[in-house]
Amino acid sequence: MPGKTETDYKTLTDEELILLFQKEDVRAFNELVNRYKDRLVNFIFRYTGNKEESEDLAQDTFLRLYKSKHLYVEIAKFSTWFYTIALNLTRTYMNKKNKMKTTSISNYYDDDEKDYELTSGYILPDDSANAATEGEIIQKAISSLNAKFREVIILRDIQDLDYEEISKITSLPLGTVKSRINRGRECLKEMLESLHKSKTKK
Repeated sequence: MPGKTETDYKTLTDEELILLFQKEDVRAFNELVNRYKDRLVNFIFRYTGNKEESEDLAQDTFLRLYKSKHLYVEIAKFSTWFYTIALNLTRTYMNKKNKMKTTSISNYYDDDEKDYELTSGYILPDDSANAATEGEIIQKAISSLNAKFREVIILRDIQDLDYEEISKITSLPLGTVKSRINRGRECLKEMLESLHKSKTKK
C-alpha cells in the first residue's frame, strides 16, 4: 500500500498481512515470509529429519500460500491455515517417500495424563559439540516416532502451538490431540533414554 514503510508492515498482525496480500500487496507477503521462514523450516526439518528436504518443502509451502492466498478466510487464524498447508504438503511428501518399508518405534501406553516436556525447543544450538550431539540424538528419537505422534509433538513442543490450534491443523478431536501428545512424549522419553545409554556405551 502506498505510504507504508517496512516498519509499518512489521507492526501488522498475520491476519492483517494476508488480507493485504489478497489485495495484491506483495510487501505483505514478504513480511509473512520473513516471519515464518525459520519456524517453517524448523518444523519441516523435525518432521523429515533432512535439511535439504525441509528447505524445499518450505519453499513449496510459500509457493502454495502465494497461489492460494484467496482461499484464506478471515475467521481463521493465519498460523492455523498456514501450518495446515505445510503439514499436508509434508505428509504427502513423506507418504510418497515411505512407500518402501519403514520401521518405526510405536510404544502404546495407557492414558494417565503424564505430561513430559522435551528438554529443549529449538534444539540446534551451535555453541558446543556436546549440544550438537544432543540435538542429533533428539532428532533421531523424533524421527523414530510413529508419524501420528511425531506431528503433534512437533507442533506442540517445538512450534509451541496450543492444543486447539493443533486440533484444527490436524483435523483431530481435542481429546485425541492431548492423548497423542502425552503418548508421544512418553515414547520419546523412553527412546531418548535408550539412545543416551547406547551412546555412552560406545
